[in-house]
Amino acid sequence: MVAGMDEVGRGALAGPVSVGVAVVDAATRTAPKGLADSKLLTAAARESLVPALRRWAVAYAVGHASSAEIDEHGIIAALRLAGQRALAQVREACGDVDLVLLDGSHDWLTSPGMDLFEAAGVAAPAPGDAPGGGAEREPVVRTMVKADLRCASVAAASVLAKVERDGILTRLAAEHPAFAWDQNKGYSAPAHMEALRLHGPTELHRRSWSLPGVAAEAFEELLDEGVLDEELLDEVTEAAGATGVEQAVLVEVPDASGAERLRLDGMMTT
Repeated sequence: MVAGMDEVGRGALAGPVSVGVAVVDAATRTAPKGLADSKLLTAAARESLVPALRRWAVAYAVGHASSAEIDEHGIIAALRLAGQRALAQVREACGDVDLVLLDGSHDWLTSPGMDLFEAAGVAAPAPGDAPGGGAEREPVVRTMVKADLRCASVAAASVLAKVERDGILTRLAAEHPAFAWDQNKGYSAPAHMEALRLHGPTELHRRSWSLPGVAAEAFEELLDEGVLDEELLDEVTEAAGATGVEQAVLVEVPDASGAERLRLDGMMTT
């Protein structure tokens, strides 16, 4: 079995990173008309293709890694985790996959030796769960630059992942309307950046990234805890420059006893 795989949401500021996989039999099935890389299609065109792609593929799935998992493990490990979750789903439908065609030049899917399921605190599929029994084999991974333009299976994976992730962000937008995720899908559009400056990040943002409002939120927590006082915060703000731009700041303040000092390094919106 050969599978195409592609990711979406890698560069977003909020929401999961998602990996689509489509297992196809190119020898006997013709790709649906209009299939192309998801970035070249309108949202309506992508959504209209989904039913045909699901009929065409021998098996398909989309795996996700949350913003919290991205913060904990890093984006590459999170991509691998999402890809492994997608592969676990297709194994239930069609058994082991022999080869994965991966878009790009870097193989982020092959495990470097650590068990990411264990690291994330989730259960990996047990050996023998796949049809036919026996231990699951890690597939051979072949990278291909612009595979989403050259391979129908990768293009299908791209479309399936894009539609599913867009749907997730659209639903989440109802819970956090200020960030306009129904329009920007978690990427750094002007409205999203402005909302971050005004409101700070949500639990769905990737807080390990340099986001507007993250350091400001940390300052507020220090104020609430009595570690930082208003006078010192005013001095820091003035030193950073009340220009309305984000500047890197490094602050040292005494703890409650005055015996130790706390360093806070980050981005502060003035």
